[in-house]
Amino acid sequence: MEKLEEQIAHLTRTVEDLSDIVAAQAEEITTLNRRVHMLMQREGERDASGGGGVVLGDERPPHY
Repeated sequence: MEKLEEQIAHLTRTVEDLSDIVAAQAEEITTLNRRVHMLMQREGERDASGGGGVVLGDERPPHY
């Protein structure tokens, strides 16, 4: 009986640890999704404003 109680305690601890890991991953995924959405909006605004950054002919890119 004591061995079963030890196993249950160990499994309970493992489940709690895994639950914490999943919660942290869910928070990170939410943050990353927000960042991707923000970047997509920013890129869409850049495309809409005509600042696509396409280099034509001998024109130097803006970082030169």
